[in-house]
Order: sequence, then C-alpha cells, then structure tokens
Amino acid sequence: MPRLYLFAEGQTEQTFADNVLKLHLACRGVYLQGSVLIAHAKKKGKVHRGGGRKYLPMKNDIVRFLAQEKGADVFFTTMIDLYGIPTDFPGAAEADSLRHVPQERVEAFERAFAKDIGDGRFLPYIQLHEYEAYLFTDVTCFRYFYDHHETQIDALKAIADAHATPELIDDGQHSAPSKRIIAQLPDYEDAKSTVGPLVAERIGLEVIRGKCPHFAAWLSRLERLGDATQ
Repeated sequence: MPRLYLFAEGQTEQTFADNVLKLHLACRGVYLQGSVLIAHAKKKGKVHRGGGRKYLPMKNDIVRFLAQEKGADVFFTTMIDLYGIPTDFPGAAEADSLRHVPQERVEAFERAFAKDIGDGRFLPYIQLHEYEAYLFTDVTCFRYFYDHHETQIDALKAIADAHATPELIDDGQHSAPSKRIIAQLPDYEDAKSTVGPLVAERIGLEVIRGKCPHFAAWLSRLERLGDATQ
C-alpha cells in the first residue's frame, strides 16, 4: 500500500486530513501516513510550524522529508491556501499574470512548486482560494453548530449561489471564504480548526468534489496512487 505524507497549512487542514481524507484514501489502497503542519521558520535548530508565510522554510522541510523517505511507494502532497500565498513562492510572476483566471493561476503555482521541489513523488495541491471554500458547497450544514442563525446561513447560501463553484469565491482581504463566514458567524473565527473539519465531514467528500473541480482533480490524483503501485 502506498504511503502519503500531507503538509497542511494549519490545524483546520490537518484535522480534515486526519478525520476525513485518511479513511477515504485507505478504502482506495492509499495510507495517509500523517499530516504535518507546514514549516514557516527554523530558529536555533527548531522548526516552527503552521501558517507558513515564507516559502524557503516550507521547501526545506519538504525536501528533508523526501530525503528521509526514499521509497518509490512514498508520496507527498500539500494543503496550502492560494489566499495569502507567500510572496517568494516560485512561479509568482506567471501566476500573477493570470489573476483574472483563478484556475489557471493556481495550476501555474502548482507546476512551479513541483518543478522547484524536483521529485516526481511530490504532488502539490494549493487550495483555491482556501479551505473554507469547501464549506460553501453546503452551508446548511452550519445549522448543526450554529442554531438560531438562519438569517446568517441564508446570507452564506446567497454567496454560494452567486458563484459557479465555491472555489471562485475571491481572495480579498475581507471577502475570502473564511472572512465571509466570520462576517456572518463571528464565533467561527476562534472555532475554525474544530468546526471547519466537522462541517466538511457532515457535507461529505462527494458533495465537495462535485462542486469544487480543483479539489476533485487533486483527490482523484491521490486515489490513483493506489492503482499505480499495485
């Protein structure tokens, strides 16, 4: 069974990977070895993790894992946001010229990321635009965690209905998916690492992949690892 390491931007993605992705992939012959918070700095020999805003510590950490795990059946992926992506990220010039085409922009970043790491076992994924986009696939599931908030949840549904896919909800400082949720449900800001994965789990992977094509392509790629190594 192929093994997979996942580098997560934050605890929300880490919990989603451990509680939702892991079982799904195991059923398809892929073992999620573990999710690791992405490195954002290294000071006095200690790696600091989570919310990486600098590319080089992230790259060095991934390369170190690749060097430690040399097996052909060991793979590596990421869950990091396009929203607020580090300014020193590879491929920034090409990607920024594609700001008007978010799908092509994120794919340009992923290609540059893969090229810079330089290992065929590395399968980068950058979330379009951030994790909370997945929650817009069925915002009614927020009702299980925020009762008596029908007006606010209806407002979130109107946002989702206004976009062809939740992945196109923009990455503005005040209008990114998480910012829109917090504007309606302020308590989500302090509970996102807990509530975010629980909402996604209630929505279900099939609904998310059905409405988020970039996520769907990545998930299918991970599922195929089980076929490629049989």
